[in-house]
Amino acid sequence: MTEKDIHHLLSKLPQLKQEIQKVIVGQEEVLDEVLITMMAGGHGLLEGVPGLAKTLLVRTLSNAMDLGFRRIQFTPDLMPTDILGTEVLEEDHATGKRFFKFNEGPIFSNIVLADEINRTPPKTQAALLEAMQEHEVTYAGKTYFLPKPFFLLATQNPIEQAGTYPLPEAQLDRFLLFIKIKYPTEQEELNILSSTTGTRQAQVQPVITGEEVLMLRQLVREVSISEELLSFVNQLVRATRPDSTNLEFVKKYCRWGAGPRAGQALILTSKARALLNGRFAVTADDITTMAYPVLRHRVLVNFAAEAERITPDKVVDELLQSIKLPKAVLV
Repeated sequence: MTEKDIHHLLSKLPQLKQEIQKVIVGQEEVLDEVLITMMAGGHGLLEGVPGLAKTLLVRTLSNAMDLGFRRIQFTPDLMPTDILGTEVLEEDHATGKRFFKFNEGPIFSNIVLADEINRTPPKTQAALLEAMQEHEVTYAGKTYFLPKPFFLLATQNPIEQAGTYPLPEAQLDRFLLFIKIKYPTEQEELNILSSTTGTRQAQVQPVITGEEVLMLRQLVREVSISEELLSFVNQLVRATRPDSTNLEFVKKYCRWGAGPRAGQALILTSKARALLNGRFAVTADDITTMAYPVLRHRVLVNFAAEAERITPDKVVDELLQSIKLPKAVLV
């Protein structure tokens, strides 16, 4: 890409946010994290109580991008074939021969919304693992490739636990970011009430194509990061492991730490955040900001922490206070 191509591509990001904000009021941090997930080529898990526009956010994102979109409502009776697809027996009317044809499921789309993913049993949840990691589906010994770009966003409700199946740690690790959606501010809620109860309907226009998304993902990897910040990320991730850390807080309250995938996720999302803010180099602020959504589902706290209401985010707070940033880096 030429310099002109790069600037044209980056100019699409503010336009994309502007189109989404025609419908989504506030939630700036959440919107940034969703876009960062998309730019870094990963998948996102959104958690929030009912009514915070989780589904609407993903649907609006798909409308603002010239890409295919499918929504899967996860229920207790959903089967893996309802997601991946299945083979059906068909007949060639010209020859009379019968053959099996694979009918693609809703996973074969660019943007897939897995709505209320914790409402379906582990067997069906596990059907997403290969698609998320390898961007392909294997059925009856044959491999079918998913369209590019492929981007999965899953939602879950943190307060309703009856009849739900919490995602296993191995599958949680497949999500690049764990994005928590909070209640809107008083002014934001007033704007929501005003904009959603009248006759005016916002029209969202697509501003970015699938090819441009792939170019953005390549551009993210070209963002520079210093050796000092790489070392800081490495120390941060390794410090989450209770069997090898020197931090007493982690030894006391954590039963499992983050793996190498966390370090990769933290670097990639920090690069994407830098690019989203118009920079071509990662700063310390990028890393400390992205540490929370990267680590909160990869650091497992023990019973002592739960009894004292110590969350993974509190663990990240302690890590960032204990591990000193290198002096010779951009803030």
